[in-house]
Amino acid sequence: MSAVSAETADVTAEETRTYAEVAKGYTSFMSGDVLVAKITPCFENGKIAQALLSKRVGFGSTEFHVVRPRAEKLDGRYTHHFLRLGSIRLAGERRMTGSGGQRRVPENYLAKLEIPLPPLAEQRRIAEVLDRAEALRAKRRAALAQLDALTQSLFLDLFGDPATNPKGWPISRVGEVADVQGGLQVTTARKNLPNEVPYLRVANVYRGFLNLNEIKTIRATDAEIARTKLVKDDLLIVEGHGNPAEIGRGALWDGSIVGCIHQNHIIRARFASAKIVPLYACEYLNSPGGRRHLLRAGKTTTGLNTISVSEVRGTPVTLPPIPLQREFARRVTAVEKLKTAQRASLAELDALFATLQHRAFRGEL
Repeated sequence: MSAVSAETADVTAEETRTYAEVAKGYTSFMSGDVLVAKITPCFENGKIAQALLSKRVGFGSTEFHVVRPRAEKLDGRYTHHFLRLGSIRLAGERRMTGSGGQRRVPENYLAKLEIPLPPLAEQRRIAEVLDRAEALRAKRRAALAQLDALTQSLFLDLFGDPATNPKGWPISRVGEVADVQGGLQVTTARKNLPNEVPYLRVANVYRGFLNLNEIKTIRATDAEIARTKLVKDDLLIVEGHGNPAEIGRGALWDGSIVGCIHQNHIIRARFASAKIVPLYACEYLNSPGGRRHLLRAGKTTTGLNTISVSEVRGTPVTLPPIPLQREFARRVTAVEKLKTAQRASLAELDALFATLQHRAFRGEL
């Protein structure tokens, strides 16, 4: 599951094993097949990719559905773009069965989907247009990655590598400088609860920034809202993800949505600003050295990697002098202004891409 990127919609890594190692306990597929993550939250996050492999046959997680287009009728890239439509993913989410972190999209949901079927040449033209639009988005993401690297360089210059703490800063635990708690579980049992409020989920929280393009609502009691209501500069930490490298990624809440709460796949840390600057804490826990503890603590069940609230509380964090933390925050804020402009441009490209998708499958492209 970790080898499929929800962001780039492709297979990011592969390894070669003997057939005996994968003959049991894995899902087999062919190069060119479309892999659809069936389990929550991987499906909702968009882990859907065409498997373009170096070899003819591949094996992967049992949490993939395999969609194999019939070459004489259906183009693979066209199929891939169709299955990534927001409306298709939303309908699939509603059809999930199971409970909690074990909810899955049933196979018959995909089998019964109706797909527009223009001639193959037209399918390939549509796929090419969407691929070109996706390439533009990839360039914008690359520019953002360069700015992220600049922030990391600033961090290392001022504080050193958290893995070795070369400047000898005192070490504390997140639970000693922050109030840490989990969120609300999303279940159908909530439908009769009195209040409907916006909430954040894994798809809204990335490493160092938020994506608030789609905000869902949840029903909750007054007591639950009081416990999970977010405050500006709360650090939101991803609790569960199909990719183990994304466990513990975090971003600061910007307070832009009044009365917003968070679900159980997001852990909230509210820092004591007299002890640690929230922006410093965010960058520390997102840095390669700072997130080692959470990466080691992640536990894997049925393709989903998770961490616990107690593991977040126990995460070590160095405490440089507050004035130095504030100086770092000042510099990062300047870089963030550049990132904001890049993200706005990326958001425009995302909106354009979504429009192209919908027009393509309505026969209007």
